[in-house]
Amino acid sequence: MKKPIALLLSTLLCAPVFASQSSITEAEGEACMGKDKSRNETESAARKQAKRMAAEFSGTYIESTTEIENFELKQDLVHAFVNAEVTILTVLEETWVDETDCYTIRIKAEVVPVKEEIEQVAASAGFADDPTAPLSVVVRSDKESYTGGEAMKVYIRGNKPFFARVIYVDAEGTSIQILPNPYRKDNYFPGGVWHSVPDGRDRFDLVVSPPFGEEQMIVYASSKPLGDIGLVASGAVYAVDEKPKQISAKTRGIKITETSASPPDASTGADYAPAPNARLAEFSEQTLTLTTRASN
Repeated sequence: MKKPIALLLSTLLCAPVFASQSSITEAEGEACMGKDKSRNETESAARKQAKRMAAEFSGTYIESTTEIENFELKQDLVHAFVNAEVTILTVLEETWVDETDCYTIRIKAEVVPVKEEIEQVAASAGFADDPTAPLSVVVRSDKESYTGGEAMKVYIRGNKPFFARVIYVDAEGTSIQILPNPYRKDNYFPGGVWHSVPDGRDRFDLVVSPPFGEEQMIVYASSKPLGDIGLVASGAVYAVDEKPKQISAKTRGIKITETSASPPDASTGADYAPAPNARLAEFSEQTLTLTTRASN
């Protein structure tokens, strides 16, 4: 029997959707001390090199996997990643070799392409329906507005197969993980089709209830399994035992492993293998603004 989840939910199909695309990968950097370079400066130089390598690898990956016939558009896309903002998520390993006064570092980094450039290419090339384009996930709702007591559904769609975590943040800032949940562990979705939340596999409904106000539905998606976060079972869903920044950071704790193919795409019955042995995860984060009101 399904249990109603008293969630403060309401969306507009035209409500703001805040989206970001990125890649998460590993990279190394190295630098050596000189007459005019301190240990701190050497470490900084190695970090900069590792970040630069992460951006260049992402650009190479995008260039080899994305099939855009328009040469200029494809070059703009690659440029957006090569000139990306790179954030170090984790320092995986760092070593000083005293004999050579050299320092090496290996990092896990998120490469966020230049926003204006990737948005322009995405609009022109039609990323939403292109499984060779960088992972792009869209989130929508089933009607324009909701009042207290109404049930609603959220719909998500990716241009290629993806793993997803769906987080609901109510007006008071409480975070609930809707997917995966205690009854539905599988969070892998075929690409190219709309998926409803909840669906027939879930044991809950999304019911609008107080407190009313503005909330968010956040979808974290990746081409590889997402990192773990702290959760506490709460009926048919999970209460999130993390601060908002920790949810985002830990979700990005993706295990970057080499594989010959991604999991099978159930929508086509075929495997999707964009880049054999690529140590990179495509990542997409979508935030849908939600508002509700009390019934008259």
